[in-house]
Amino acid sequence: MKSAAEIKKELTREKVEKYLDITKRGLAKVKIAMPDRSHGKKMADDFLNMAKAYYSDAENFFKKGDYVNAFACVNYAHGWLDAGVRIGLFDVGGDDQLFTLAE
Repeated sequence: MKSAAEIKKELTREKVEKYLDITKRGLAKVKIAMPDRSHGKKMADDFLNMAKAYYSDAENFFKKGDYVNAFACVNYAHGWLDAGVRIGLFDVGGDDQLFTLAE
């Protein structure tokens, strides 16, 4: 298992920027797939709000040079998006490059 110091060395500015970009593109692509007055819409809004909040946190950590926490937050952000896509809350037009689709 790698030490914290080893992991920190591997989290370069470029690597974190790459994942911030992937998630930024993901946030721009997702469309809520649930009817406005449904429980699913409330869940989709919640998933999207969580993704946006974690992405914002990732950007803030990145600006401070804290790449470890930026990387952690951007992965949480994308995880919320992926989960929402996977259970059908979001429509991403079949994009299997930015998202993990069910099939």
